Amino acid sequence: MIALRAARPDDAAAIAAIYAPYVVTGTVSFETEAPDARQMRARMTASDGLYPWIVATNGEADGDAVLAYAYATKFRERPAYRYVVETSVYVSGAAQGQGVGRLLYRALIDTLRAQGFVQAVSVLALPNDYSIGLHEATGFRRAGVLREMGFKQGRWIDVGFWQCELTDATIPPPEPKKFSDVGVIQRG
Repeated sequence: MIALRAARPDDAAAIAAIYAPYVVTGTVSFETEAPDARQMRARMTASDGLYPWIVATNGEADGDAVLAYAYATKFRERPAYRYVVETSVYVSGAAQGQGVGRLLYRALIDTLRAQGFVQAVSVLALPNDYSIGLHEATGFRRAGVLREMGFKQGRWIDVGFWQCELTDATIPPPEPKKFSDVGVIQRG
C-alpha cells in the first residue's frame, strides 16, 4: 500500500538515490552532478517549513521505503513572487508506471492550495511525454516553451513551462501558510 507523508531529514539518502539517475543518465535535470544525501538534506531544510517536501513510501508495514518524492520551492527571489511556487516530482525506476507519481503530485497540489499559494509552475526538459502527461493529469497547462536553454549530453534542450492555478488571485492575497502548519493534504 502506498503511503504519503512529509519528508524527513533521514529520507535524504533515499531521495538523493531516486534523483541521481535523472541527473547522471538523462536530460530531465539540468544538473550535471548528482547531489549526495548531505546536499539533498540541505535543500530540504532550506525550505524553512514553508515549502512542502512529500514522499511516497511503500508503507510502514513494508519498511517505509521511499518510492518517489515531490516538492515545491520558491519560483523566483523577488518578494512579489512569494505567492507562486515551482514544483518537481521524481519517481524511482522501480515505481514508475504504477500511479505513484500522480498520487504524490495530486497531494502536493492539494497541499499547496491549502497553504494559499496562487500558482504552481513546473519547468520540463523537452521532449518528455511522460512528465507532460503527469502534469496535465494533475491540473497543469502548457504556458510556453523556451528554445535551446540547456546544453547536456551533447545537445541543446528546450524547456517547457507548465502552470497550475491553485487558488483565486485575490487582492490583497493572504500570505501563504507554512507547510509545517498545514501538513500533507490528500483529497479523495
